[in-house]
Amino acid sequence: MSAEKDIDITNAPDQVPPAEAFATTEKSWMYKPIRIGPWTGPWFASPEFQLVLVSFVCFMCPGMFNALNGLGAGGQIDPHDVDNANTALYSTFAVVGFFAGSIANRIGLKLTLSLGGVGYFLYAASLLSYNHNQNVGFLIFAGALLGICAGLLWCAQGAVMMSYPLESQKGTFIAVFWVIFNLGGVIGSLVPLGQNLHSTAGQVSDGTYIGFMVLMAFGFILAWGLSDSKYIKRKDGSRVITMKHPTWFSEIKGLFETLRTDLYIVWLFPMFLASNWFTTYHFNSVNGAYFNIRTRSLNNLLYWVCQMIGAFVFGMLLDLKYLSRPTRAKLNLFLLFALTMGIWGGGYSFQTTYTRASIHDATKTDFDDSNYIGPMFLYMFYGFYDAAFQTCAYWFMGALTNNGRKLANFAGFYKGIQSAGGAITWRMDANNIEFIPQLGICWGLLAGSLLIASPVIFLKIKEHVNIEDDLKFSDASFNEVAPTVLAGDRHDEKQP
Repeated sequence: MSAEKDIDITNAPDQVPPAEAFATTEKSWMYKPIRIGPWTGPWFASPEFQLVLVSFVCFMCPGMFNALNGLGAGGQIDPHDVDNANTALYSTFAVVGFFAGSIANRIGLKLTLSLGGVGYFLYAASLLSYNHNQNVGFLIFAGALLGICAGLLWCAQGAVMMSYPLESQKGTFIAVFWVIFNLGGVIGSLVPLGQNLHSTAGQVSDGTYIGFMVLMAFGFILAWGLSDSKYIKRKDGSRVITMKHPTWFSEIKGLFETLRTDLYIVWLFPMFLASNWFTTYHFNSVNGAYFNIRTRSLNNLLYWVCQMIGAFVFGMLLDLKYLSRPTRAKLNLFLLFALTMGIWGGGYSFQTTYTRASIHDATKTDFDDSNYIGPMFLYMFYGFYDAAFQTCAYWFMGALTNNGRKLANFAGFYKGIQSAGGAITWRMDANNIEFIPQLGICWGLLAGSLLIASPVIFLKIKEHVNIEDDLKFSDASFNEVAPTVLAGDRHDEKQP
């Protein structure tokens, strides 16, 4: 039964395909709402449930990794070997991430996410090992393996977050994910804070790494609970645009087809590159260089709390009901640019107060010191900005298409290019590049990338995405596309 025959796309997004179109994929238990007492929740194969599940996988795996890395130097005294491990991590992440969309479309999001969770546990284990034997080889190998795994995990996450919701819910979905994911950073930050609250040393304890390993193992197990995309049903009865049985050849061809049919995405590449460029500077050049271990742990906690706030604020702004979608896109681009100039301008003022040479033998700042409050608030604003920038980047991509296959490629481009930037910045830090040039490159790249992306934001984001254009994507004919409709806005919602 072909999609072209069964679905009249001219009335999309308001037309729901007939129920018999999905008869081969229905599993009734997946569509029974979860009931706990008087509360009725979403069904298992709903976008909402799947988003929360993916969010908690990221809570346990990359959330804990972020909390660990946010300590500066992975909790070690000397950042050099950890910098090299992170260079290996982001180098493999960049390569795998760029092609991860093709892998995810071929093997499915469930297997992609599950494979992606493996490397986080091993990375924490390598830091625990390094605490005792300084095994640099194991540390760098674990970093490289984590890059491969992270490329897969983040591609699956991006595809779920951007392709599963209705158009009117995309900002909310991104915000919910980012809040839950960064809650992992918050909870993860409590582990080293509790372990090191009374320590003024520069290195975290074994118990910190063991705590992270346990949480990461839970995340890997949880990843196997994800449903396949073909079973997902939204509240209005619509499905996710996906492929039935793509081949490896069609997927690699589809990757480059994305660049041909959607060449405008190249204008977002500088934004992708900038989106994690500043992470090394935040974690090592500010938190790791300026503060002692217990203060780094506290800063780490505040950083991830502000990430949650930033994601929530911008997620809500991006879904404002009384503004058109193009207006919301332009408004948030302007706000992001204003934050870039304000926060990083304040960062420049702070950075002029110390250098690598001056901080090397100096006593690290403690949260009991009188000069702590100003840098604390700056670091909190850095966390807020990180979430705001990435929330907007994901929303901009999600506003350009609703095609799950295309969005998997977009997510792959995003994480691959983002990670290439990460590899460069961790290597720069390992080579002891001075702090002021690091900050200047971060600031200039962020502001410049927003200006370069502005033509796409102003001209390509429309009130709704044309479903016919989405279905025509790639070398696939309509007969290859699973029966589906656009993630549109319906008012006559139907319960399954």
